[in-house]
Amino acid sequence: MAIIKKFRIKSFKKNTPLISFNKISISFGKRQILDDVSFKVNASEILGLLGPNGAGKSTIFNILTGLIKPDHGKIFFESNDATNYPIYLRTRKFKIGYVPQYGGFFNDLTLNENLNAIAEILIDNKNNRVGKVNELIAKFELDNVKEVKAKFLSGGQRRKLVICMALLGDPKILLCDEIFAALDVLTIQMLKEILVKLQNEKPQMCIIVCEHQARELLSVVDRAMILSNTKIIAQGTPSQLIKNQNARNAYFGEFFKFN
Repeated sequence: MAIIKKFRIKSFKKNTPLISFNKISISFGKRQILDDVSFKVNASEILGLLGPNGAGKSTIFNILTGLIKPDHGKIFFESNDATNYPIYLRTRKFKIGYVPQYGGFFNDLTLNENLNAIAEILIDNKNNRVGKVNELIAKFELDNVKEVKAKFLSGGQRRKLVICMALLGDPKILLCDEIFAALDVLTIQMLKEILVKLQNEKPQMCIIVCEHQARELLSVVDRAMILSNTKIIAQGTPSQLIKNQNARNAYFGEFFKFN
């Protein structure tokens, strides 16, 4: 499939990190998941997370959202130490949107009811709430299914719904976990175009995508990291990564090609 990203961010006018992971370590029982991991994500950047199963990609998402707390290290959103903020506070205070790999919606509610249920939590003003829901329904071309229960939507429509739900609070940080999983080629292409458009439309937002489908991820990100054996073993632009021998040894293999 053709690469849809027409540009990649090589430098930032204002090198302003929205996320700073500072020497994070965490273990589950005797198993070390992350060991002294540090990285930053800038505003207007799309960052990809790659790595074998169990490398710690989902753990990073869980730490970012506050679902779990690291054993050591700190996490900053802009200049704010959020390490000890519980999940219900940090998502609103630091404006985090999350698109999970599975679920994320109420099966027996219609698409419109799902959006309104979350909007009631995130948007106090009723007029603003109605306006935002209608705006997202129109933007993602969901008007013809807005009264359909979520359990009857197609895979692509469900994924659009969950992205809309994540965008209701106008997040500064958007986390996307395996959003291309179990979808057909055309739906994946549609979602990639959505991510690139979001970057253009919301330059103050950063997006982190965790994905196993390396070619799909590399076609939309500005930068990617590969996790293996508790560490970040390689990072850089897609073209840099596929030439990196550590990345090939741990993840891509010798015969991986990207284009």
